[in-house]
This record gives sequence, structure tokens and C-alpha cells, in this order.
Amino acid sequence: MNSKCLDCHTEIDELIMQNRGYHALSSVKNKQCFDCHSEHHGRNFEIVRFDEKNFEHDLTGFYLRGKHSKIQCRDCHKSEFILNEKIKNSAEFIGLVSDCVLCHTDVHENTLSPSCENCHGFDSFKPASNFSHDKSNFKLTGKHKNLECIKCHTADQDKKLNLTKFTGIKFSQCSDCHTDIHKNKFGQNCSSCHVTASFKQIKNRSSFAHEKTNFPLIGKHKLVKCNDCHTANRGLKPAYTNCYDCHKDYHKGEFTTAASKRDCDECHTEQGFESTQFSIVEHNKTEFSLLGAHLAVPCSDCHYKKNNWSFRFSDLKCIQCHSNVHGNSISEKFLRENNCESCHVSESWNTISFEHTNTGFELLGKHDETACRECHFVEKDDGQEIHVFQGLNKSCENCHIDIHRSQFVENGEVNCLECHTNENWNPTKFNHDNANFKLDGSHKKVECAKCHYNIIEDDQTYINYKIGKTECAACHS
Repeated sequence: MNSKCLDCHTEIDELIMQNRGYHALSSVKNKQCFDCHSEHHGRNFEIVRFDEKNFEHDLTGFYLRGKHSKIQCRDCHKSEFILNEKIKNSAEFIGLVSDCVLCHTDVHENTLSPSCENCHGFDSFKPASNFSHDKSNFKLTGKHKNLECIKCHTADQDKKLNLTKFTGIKFSQCSDCHTDIHKNKFGQNCSSCHVTASFKQIKNRSSFAHEKTNFPLIGKHKLVKCNDCHTANRGLKPAYTNCYDCHKDYHKGEFTTAASKRDCDECHTEQGFESTQFSIVEHNKTEFSLLGAHLAVPCSDCHYKKNNWSFRFSDLKCIQCHSNVHGNSISEKFLRENNCESCHVSESWNTISFEHTNTGFELLGKHDETACRECHFVEKDDGQEIHVFQGLNKSCENCHIDIHRSQFVENGEVNCLECHTNENWNPTKFNHDNANFKLDGSHKKVECAKCHYNIIEDDQTYINYKIGKTECAACHS
């Protein structure tokens, strides 16, 4: 840049030396002045040709952001904002500095940094969008985050502008802001027990030696809020001898007698009401001992009915819990008062202890090995299986198919036991000597099939035992 020009235009030279403003740009200061400001064009020629509307302000080093981009040039470019007295009244577009307080009133009255942009953005002074309390000496946590600033940063009446106070605020102790409702009984360090999320939320419960009291905190009691027990109604030292001093009788007097009121700890522990220390041994001391399959039944299956727990029963009969699946198929003689134990045992429904001889049909041989359902379970036409225990016909053919095609029917019945036993179907009891044709001589050596041949009727084959003719000529030519 031409030094001769700068000898007179010292205000430009100073800005270049300070590396400030448009003329300090490398692309500008390396030019000759007359490249932009040519002369000898007459007295009325404007040697400074400055287009305010189209000028690229970023070239000055002061970027127009936010509200700055919306205001008029003359709002900032005023002689009153120019500090250099030499050009104060002769220039408008040079000599301005970028300090906020040059244009804006310092409402903090020099109590904070002069760099407003540390806290404020360019769109608006409020809120202070660039400010982060975490960068201060007092980080906001918990409930402090929800407080209005004015709650802590009050107006300072001693200042001219009644400014909000941001410095010199005491915060080393909670009591600097909060009233000590404990009246210094626990010292000034509130944070040893409380957290900023809420005064009601207590931390370090374990640090309080509750075990030194007459009521050590065990199990679930450790999780109970202090004020659940230490209420205004119960006083500073609430009663604690019995569980029901605090807990309602969930069982509604079921375990209360005229002589005494049983306490919760007889069955429950501090680990929770859901578990119980009422053991099987204890249960067997009641009127209903747990035996067999009853040992595996959850307590709730018997004691939790219709969304309600109950432990007192007026009747302990089987029918109180179990349905009579037999309906009326078993007579009162064998099932008195719906007492399942007449036939069943508690180990399993499939284990039967019924004395079948009492029915008039003694189970012998294979009958004793046959499952009850083989005779007493009947399938209906619709496929449903029903139990039948009364009115069953005791004749053999009621269960067994007469493969002899009624050859041995007498008086309308077939008595299989005349030839067979209950062990198997071998005709071990049959004696040919009792038949109409006794075997003697060579007849004893003849195979049965030689005389008793097969007959096919209705697509079924059976052995003919009733030959009819016994004369020699019937078999011998």
C-alpha cells in the first residue's frame, strides 16, 4: 500500500498496524491505494466509493450474525461509537471496535467478563444460550436444574441498574441457601444424607447405625423409607415390639384367639411376606397333615381362592378341594360322604386301595392285574369317556367275547370258569370225561382238531365243540 497515502491517512495506517478492519486484509493491504481510490477525476469525484447495501461485512473481521444481520448500518456506525478522536467526526465506517460494551449497555456493571458472547448468543440476550452452569464453580444438579435463576441470583439493590447478582454468592454450604430444619443436630453438610434430586431422597442409609437402636434394620426393613415409620403420628420413637405395631393384620383376625394375638414373625421373616417359614412339620401339627401328593401342592392351590388368602377351613373333607369326578356312579355304600380315601390314597389318584371283594366280584388271577378303567371306563358314542361302577353285569361275556358262538350257553349265560381259570384262557379245567363222549382207548391219542373242526360263519371262524352225533359210524366208515 502506498506509504505516501498512509502518511496522511494515519487512521488507516493504525488499523493496518493493529491488523484490524477491511484494510488489514492481505488481499487489500498488498494493493496500491490508487487501485481503489484513483484521483484526478475532478472536484466532485467520490474517491471513496462505498456500496453500503452490497458490502461484504465479513471482510472486516466482524461477522454479522443473528440480530446484527438485521439492523441498519447506521445503527452501529455512529460517531459516538468511534473511540479515535482524530476521526470521530469525519468517518463512520472505520475506527469501530468489536467490544460488545461499545454499543450495548453493560447491565452487569463490570462484574462479569466484557465478552458478552461467553454467555449470550447473537439472536437475543435472553436467554443466555451460550452459558453453561457446569463451567461455573457450582454445577447445577437435581432440583437445582429446575429452579428459576432469580431464586438464587437476586437483584442487587446497591447497584445503579438494580442488576441481577451473579458473583459473590455464597454456596460452599447448603445452609447458605437452605434453612437447616435439623437445627445443626447433624452438622452443616446436608449432602452427607441428602441429594440434590430431593431432600426426601436419602442417601447413605447404611451410614446410619440403626443396629445400635433396639430395632436393627433387617431384610425388607432396609428398603423402607425413614418417614414411613418415623411419622408425626408415631413420634420419634415408634412402637416396634410386635409386627402389628406397624403392619395391618392381612389375615383379618384368622390367627387371633380370645387368649392371644399371634404375631407375623411366627410364619414370616423380614425378607418379605411372600415367603413363609411355616414348614411342613408345622403344617402336620394342624388338623390336616400333608401326606403324599399333598406335599407337592403349592400353598396357593388350597389357601388362595377368589383372589383372597384363607387359612381357616370349616370342613377338611376331600370334596372341599377336589371335584367328585364319579358323580353318582358310585353308591353311598362305597363312597360315604364323598370321602375319596374310600378308594384312593394321597400319594396318587392312580393308586387304589379299594377292597373289590365287597362288591361280590372278587378279583382273582388276571382280573387282579387289570386296570380299573378296563372294566369301569366306558366310551360313549360321542367319544366321551365316563365312569361306570354300578349296575355292571358280572357275567364273563359282559367283558369278554364269546369265541365259541354260544355253544356253551346255559340258562342264558356262559360260565367260562367251567373250563378256564382266572389266570389264562387255557382250558385247564375241562375234562372230556364230563362231556357226552368220554375219551378212552385210541380216542385219547386223537388230536382235538380231528373231531372238532373249524366252521366259518359270517366271515368268522370258530371251533365246533358241539358235534351232536357220537355214534361210531359218524366218524368211522
